[in-house]
Amino acid sequence: MKKTDSIYIAGHKGLVGSSVLKVLKKNEFNNLITVDRKRLDLRNSKKVQEFFKNKKIDYMVMAAAKAGGIIANSTNQKDFFLENIEIQNSLLNLALKKKIKRTIYLGTSCIYPKFAKTPIQEDSLLTGKLEKTNQCYAIAKIAGIKFSETLYEDHKLDIIGLMPTNVYGLNDNFDKVNGHVIPAMITKFVEAKKKQLKQIKLLGTGKPIREFIHSDDLAEAIVKCLNTPNYKIRNKFKSKFPLINVGTGEFISILNLSKLVAKYVNFKGKILFNKNFPDGTFKKNLNSSKIYNLGWRPKIKLKDGLKEVINLRLN
Repeated sequence: MKKTDSIYIAGHKGLVGSSVLKVLKKNEFNNLITVDRKRLDLRNSKKVQEFFKNKKIDYMVMAAAKAGGIIANSTNQKDFFLENIEIQNSLLNLALKKKIKRTIYLGTSCIYPKFAKTPIQEDSLLTGKLEKTNQCYAIAKIAGIKFSETLYEDHKLDIIGLMPTNVYGLNDNFDKVNGHVIPAMITKFVEAKKKQLKQIKLLGTGKPIREFIHSDDLAEAIVKCLNTPNYKIRNKFKSKFPLINVGTGEFISILNLSKLVAKYVNFKGKILFNKNFPDGTFKKNLNSSKIYNLGWRPKIKLKDGLKEVINLRLN
C-alpha cells in the first residue's frame, strides 16, 4: 500500500472508524475518503454506487455498523439485523463494482457459538447455537462473512475478515442503556459519584469473563492488514478466505471490571448486580494467534485504556 493510495473509511465518525482515521493520518496516509451519513445513507446500495461512480477507491475499511450493548441488541433485533445486512451488502457490492484492491470487513466475536471452546478459534464459526440476546446482530455479521468469502473465492476479490473482541475507546457510545458494557458502566459510575449515591446497580451476575481491546489497538491491526502483501495472506491461509480474530489475551470478569471502573472514578459506594438481567455468553475470549503471526500485538493494557477513557469523561 502506497501513501498516495485512496482509502475509504466507512463509518469514520464511529468508535473504530475514528481510530482508523487517526492511525492512518499518523502514518502519513493523506488520501483518505470519508462521507458523513447525512450525505450518504450506506444502507442504500443504489445511492452508494451513484456517489462513488466517478471516484477512485484503492482500499476500503468497513467500520460502519449498527452496534450496541446487550439491552440494545435484545430489544432492537430487527434493526440490528436489517441495518447491518443493508450496510454490508452496499459496501461489498461497491468493492466488487470498483474492484477495490483490498477490503477490510469488520465483524465481531458475537459470531461464535455461545458454548464454543475457549480461547475461540476462527473455525468455531457455525459449529453451534448463538447467544440469543445478540443472535440477530451475529447472524447479520455472519452473512457478511459468507458474502465476503464468496467474493473472495468466486470473484478473486481481496477481502480480509477481522473479528475483534469487545471494543472500547474514547469515541464510544456512553449511553448507560444502549452502550456496550465498558462505556455504559463508566457512565453509571460517573453519575453515581456526582449524585453521591451509596450504591450502584449493574446488570447480570458479574460473573462472565470478557476480553476487551482499545479501538486504537484495533485500528493498528486494521492498518497492519491493509499493509500486508497479498501473497503473505494467501500463503498463510492457503487460499482460504482469511478470517482473523483480533484480541488481546487479557481477560477479566465483569465484577472485577466494575471494581476497576469504581476505583478510577473514585466511587466509594457499594456495587450490586441485578440477576434478573441476562449475562450473555459466560466466557468469550479469542485465540488471536493468526493476527499475532502477521506481526501485530496490542499495546494498550486494559487498566491504562480505562484510565484514559474515564479521565476524558470526568473532565
